Amino acid sequence: MTTTTGADAAIGGTASAGLSAGAGGAGGPAGAEGAEAADAALRPHAEDAFAHELAALAAADDRPRPERWRLSPWAVSTYLLGGTLPDGTAITPKYVGPRRIVEVAVATLATDRALLLLGVPGTAKTWVSEHLAAAVSGDSTLLVQGTAGTPEEAIRYGWNYAQLLAAGPSRKALVPSPVMRAMAEGMTARVEELTRIPADVQDSLITVLSEKTLPIAELGEEVQAVRGFNVIATANDRDRGVNELSSALRRRFNTVVLPLPASPEDEVGIVTQRVAQIGASLRLPPVPEAVDEIRRVVTVFRELRDGQTADGRTKVKSPSGTLSTAEAISVVTGGLALAAHFGDGVLRASDVAAGIQSAVVRDPAADGVVWQEYLETVVRERDGWKDLYRACREISA
Repeated sequence: MTTTTGADAAIGGTASAGLSAGAGGAGGPAGAEGAEAADAALRPHAEDAFAHELAALAAADDRPRPERWRLSPWAVSTYLLGGTLPDGTAITPKYVGPRRIVEVAVATLATDRALLLLGVPGTAKTWVSEHLAAAVSGDSTLLVQGTAGTPEEAIRYGWNYAQLLAAGPSRKALVPSPVMRAMAEGMTARVEELTRIPADVQDSLITVLSEKTLPIAELGEEVQAVRGFNVIATANDRDRGVNELSSALRRRFNTVVLPLPASPEDEVGIVTQRVAQIGASLRLPPVPEAVDEIRRVVTVFRELRDGQTADGRTKVKSPSGTLSTAEAISVVTGGLALAAHFGDGVLRASDVAAGIQSAVVRDPAADGVVWQEYLETVVRERDGWKDLYRACREISA
């Protein structure tokens, strides 16, 4: 068997310098054109949206870096958690939660163990995965999106069938997967929703993670991972029983559980920050301070999620949905669009009522009853919430 390493192994003999050049990531435009393209993107990649922060961290970072890492583990953690650099550059927090969780995740990537981010929907697993890859490798786009139909080729490699039929198996005909490219370049690959992938396809990762090689049986060759390579996978812990990870595969991962925000204020802060970022990306007209309405949305979601009111005095039924922080962000963003384009520019209860009901009532039969009981026993009786009660009743009617 022939062994190959480096970029030539994955890209048919052509080194892909664009994968590791510049903050723009793989194959993207450079310089002013790259900045213009990133600015025009509806949702820029993390390495583009926060290029100035990554550059400032790299300039200030004098700590040891693992091979092929753009930043030291300390700087990667600072990028995720936020802080102020010696030159005064403010690094915005990308994750609000226990510092130790981020430190363990970053330390895992510096070893030969892969990282599995586990949590309920809306706990920022994908968000953290993307930002970790951007900070470590400068490229968050080496991504396998897990679904029930994800084929083995998405993790291993595929073929250009026109070239395969014309000349047979060859490097030129081989189409590398994101994982193969990451192995050859010493980069970070991402696998989203790992437990959504069929079990036999999941297990194609075992050799990659244990032996750090990917055999190409058709060519009698293999791709060996170079230093810097690792994998970040995410999984929804409510998907248990869908496609459970085999014990052999689970052993190859260090699992880090991302919890829901610990306190209402933490969750309000997360929603406020992300809504501001999304609003700027969507070019929504500016809306005055909306923290009071955001706090009400977060309170509704947390109480229904926890099965009791914030003061612990009243038990409430929980709906079938997760009512995650991500859903709260979506509700508030939709409300801001309504306020900006069809209201008076101020976020009000009437702007978020429909979004709240839509998030809560996923099953009209069961969740509808839960929602109506909550409206009548909690929202109706709470001081200062009459406007939200009226708006929700109008939507329900």
